[in-house]
Amino acid sequence: MSLFPRFLLALLKPIILGVVVAALLLFLFPEFRQGEGLKLNWLNQERNVPQRLSYYDALAISAPAVVNIYSVSLENSNRLFRSRPIERTNLGSGVIMREDGYLLTCYHVIRNADSIYVSIQDGRFLPAQLVGFDEITDLAVLRIFEQNLPVIPQVEEPNLRVGDVVMAIGNPLDLGQTVTSGIVSRLGRNGLANYFDRIQTDAVLNPGNSGGALIDSNGFLVGITNANFKTLDSRRRVQDVNGVNFALPYPLAKRVMDEIIDNGRVRRGQLGFSGNGYDNRGILVESVAPNGPAAEAGLRVNDLLLSVNGEDTIDLSKTLDLIAGTRPGAQLELVVSRNDELITMTVTVGELNPDMVFNS
Repeated sequence: MSLFPRFLLALLKPIILGVVVAALLLFLFPEFRQGEGLKLNWLNQERNVPQRLSYYDALAISAPAVVNIYSVSLENSNRLFRSRPIERTNLGSGVIMREDGYLLTCYHVIRNADSIYVSIQDGRFLPAQLVGFDEITDLAVLRIFEQNLPVIPQVEEPNLRVGDVVMAIGNPLDLGQTVTSGIVSRLGRNGLANYFDRIQTDAVLNPGNSGGALIDSNGFLVGITNANFKTLDSRRRVQDVNGVNFALPYPLAKRVMDEIIDNGRVRRGQLGFSGNGYDNRGILVESVAPNGPAAEAGLRVNDLLLSVNGEDTIDLSKTLDLIAGTRPGAQLELVVSRNDELITMTVTVGELNPDMVFNS
């Protein structure tokens, strides 16, 4: 081979090698194609970490409005040498509902209390005034007189669904504000009450959670936590059932609060009968309270109640809510089927007594 071709080959080798290296760099570092150049810290760049699933933002706007409640009662001692009364403190939670200091809690938290105190998450410790209570829903309205209060986010109709993620905020066992999470397990009356629905959830509740907030994943209030399911063991001792806890729906709690603030108490209508849904047609009357509004209007056992004020009675819960929401003293028109004959009667609504066993 002549000297010139050897010289040419020696000259082309580094050029070909450079082209190969450049192509490889363009393949490995696409930013070179946009003219960005190689960043000096490319070897130290952090890997992209997926954003974690978190409810921090929801809690940040709702948790400050959930308070700790301490109710103090004085009990007389029966002991011979003890003259001073015994001071007992009950623990619970509450939710600030309005900027002017109205808050909701459970009635059993402050029942028979001689004094009530509220601890806000920003460190303020304030006396509270009992505005009123409702034994049927176990709700009580308190008021604190303070400025710049955090208020829990609320929406008129939460439209809660089974399977929705919910979080319970409260002060279990006086450990300080604690959050537990779960889902909505069931919506409905749950066999525990004839007058209102409950939210069933598997979010953990412990003593001290009563009266706290149940919120959705956006931080809106959907319920007031108030109960967990209990049963009796073989020795007749009360035991908690894990994963079955309850809250009162927000729309109901808000309605009770507003009525207590406006009128001092909650008045519910009742007719004095009990029954169950029948063949998707209406309510089959199973019992009628003697001398009650329904009895005086002529309603009898085995009547099939078809409508109340023009509303069909296929949905038992809806019918009970309609009656309970009617002002005592008002009149309702009932249409019943008796021995295949349609009968229309007018009934004057009575006032529901919490001790009554009839579901309407």
